[in-house]
Order: sequence, then C-alpha cells, then structure tokens
Amino acid sequence: EMDDEDCERRRMECLDEMSNLEKQFTDLKDQLYKERLSQVDAKLQEVIAGKAPEYLEPLAALQENMQIRTKVAGIYRELCLESVKNKYECEIQASRQHCESEKLLLYDTVQSELEEKIRRLEEDRHSIDITSELWNDELQSRKKRKDPFSPDKKKPFSLTFPRPYIVYMLQDLDILEDWTTIRKAMATLGPHRVKPEPPVKLEKHLHSARSEEGKLYYDGEWYGRGQTICIDKKDECPTSAVITTINHDEVWFKRPDGSKSKLYISQLQKGKYSIKHNHN
Repeated sequence: EMDDEDCERRRMECLDEMSNLEKQFTDLKDQLYKERLSQVDAKLQEVIAGKAPEYLEPLAALQENMQIRTKVAGIYRELCLESVKNKYECEIQASRQHCESEKLLLYDTVQSELEEKIRRLEEDRHSIDITSELWNDELQSRKKRKDPFSPDKKKPFSLTFPRPYIVYMLQDLDILEDWTTIRKAMATLGPHRVKPEPPVKLEKHLHSARSEEGKLYYDGEWYGRGQTICIDKKDECPTSAVITTINHDEVWFKRPDGSKSKLYISQLQKGKYSIKHNHN
C-alpha cells in the first residue's frame, strides 16, 4: 500500500512525463510542417520553372488536344467556306437560268402577239374591198395641222327647208372602220343561215330517284353501299350486283364476275333501268 506522499510523487512524475511527451509531439509536428512546407515550395518552384512531371504530363495532353481541335476547326472552316461559295454559285446560276427562261417566255409572248396582229391585219386586208386611197386621204387630212396665223376658212352652209337633213358627228375614218366591221360580220355570217332551234321537250320522270348523303332514294326505298340489288332492264335478264359507290348523279356497282359498271340516276328516273333489293 502507498501512502499519500507516494501517490502525490507518482502523480507529479506522470504529469512531468505527459508534459514532456506533449512538448516532443509539438516539436515533431512543427518539424513535419516545416518539411512539408519546404517540399511544397520546392514543387511550386519546379512548376514555375516548368520542370515538374506532375505539370508536364497534363500540359502535354492539353497541347495535343489543342492541336487536334485547332486542326478540326480549320477543316470545318474550309468546308463552311466551300459550302457558302457553292451556294453563292448556285444562286447565281439559278438567277441566270431564271432570267434566260423569262427572256425566252417574253420573246415567245411578244412574237405570238405580233403574229396575231399580223394575222388580223391580213384578214382585214383580204376582207376589205375599199381602195387604200380613201384611207390615205383621211389619214393625211388628220395629220395636217392648222396654221395658227391663217384665218379659218369655213364653207357656207345652207339649208333648204322643209327637206330633212342629217348631221354626222363622226369622222370619216371612224365611219369607215364601223362599215368595215359590219362587212366582215356579214361576210362571216352571210352564207350561213341560223336555223331556229326546235323547242326543247321536257321529259317527265316516271320514277323518283335522287342521292342524299351517300345514299340512293328510289321509289320510296333507300339503298346504301354494300347492299345487294337486282338490276332490271327491258329485254334483258335481271342481274345481281353490289353497290360500291353512290355519287351525285351516278351509282357504281360490282357484278358477281368482278366487273364494275355505273348507272346514271337519270336512267332510273326515266325508267330505262329499275332496281330493287335482292334478299337472296
């Protein structure tokens, strides 16, 4: 057993030993910190100088990637420039072709108009039996201009009543043009006599038939697509058929042999054909 003095002494020894260990740990920690700091400073100097392998390897990879991307960007740039150049040339070629086509179309149009005018003039020349001197005299009289310094010479105009008189307000050339038009119309319609049209006889519908909304109404019954009917015509045997289509004025049906035919609704109204449901 230990007395109080021994316990106190032992406690003081332990405290001294702990303080010594803490001092040694603090010294070691400071020494390790200084060593790590010196290593980091040395590595930083190597990086600044460009000699550290941890810096050189990623730098080489970045430079290689930069070269590849620069090469790809240059190729893409050349392709874009070539595409824009080709598009520009295509637009120019299309504009030139459009211009040429429009020129040809305009030339054809003007040529056709001139040919039509020439043809009309030829027709007028062949259909008119008036001497050209009368036309030339009238045209020359129109082209002459009055002299402003010469007094107007008017012929005296006298009327003798109660004889009737007519004052023509038209020029001679206008009268000749109207007369030429009348002669042309008479020459065209002269040898032909218009026959009176016979009165149109209104046919009476013997049967009621019409189409409404894709269905056929015939003599009080309705018929639709897909229904089997019996078609009857005078002097012929009745035939069976299936309705395929119903239009506004006609009905299409399919025969048992696969052939398709149509039947006009007007034929049903006039009684040329008759239909009925086939329940067989």
